[in-house]
Amino acid sequence: MSRIGKKAIEIPGGVKVERSGQMVTVSGPKGTLQLECRPEVEVKVADNRIEVTNPTPEDRHVRALHGTTRALLSNMVTGVSAGFQKDMQVFGTGYNVKEQGGKLILQVGYAQPAEVAIPKDVKVEIKTAAAKGNDVPAAFTLNSSSKQSLGQFAAEIRKIKPPEPYLGKGIRYADEHVARKEGKAFASGG
Repeated sequence: MSRIGKKAIEIPGGVKVERSGQMVTVSGPKGTLQLECRPEVEVKVADNRIEVTNPTPEDRHVRALHGTTRALLSNMVTGVSAGFQKDMQVFGTGYNVKEQGGKLILQVGYAQPAEVAIPKDVKVEIKTAAAKGNDVPAAFTLNSSSKQSLGQFAAEIRKIKPPEPYLGKGIRYADEHVARKEGKAFASGG
């Protein structure tokens, strides 16, 4: 049986969980999220708790679904009550970021600025619009109630210009470590 799946999810105040058939709807101050649960896993909502049970613990596939379903429901409860946040940085001389007309516009060393449409459930907050050299990055924060939507959007942004290993220029997560390489060493000839 899944160790994670066995843990019950406590429902905090202000969060409402409804179940109709296989559809679970979680609503709270940050929004509303829905998940259609697989029929192999049973979801029970009672006494301010969500419990996910596995009727066939001997089936390996169902054990995996058991833990995954519990984790998805837990992320939904956390998302509608507290929300999720991802900090991002843009390193590089002349690199900048701005929000305009529902799009995130990134100037990251290409001839044309890269434009990415911002999903409806993601909010962008720009802290520092332009990078100053390779030491002070442009910084922005992504906020959302959906962990999946937030992670997908952040990955799409990072994919535009991943950090390179020599100078570290590019788009990265704030907590990401970029392994740096030493450049070419010039030997002095005699």
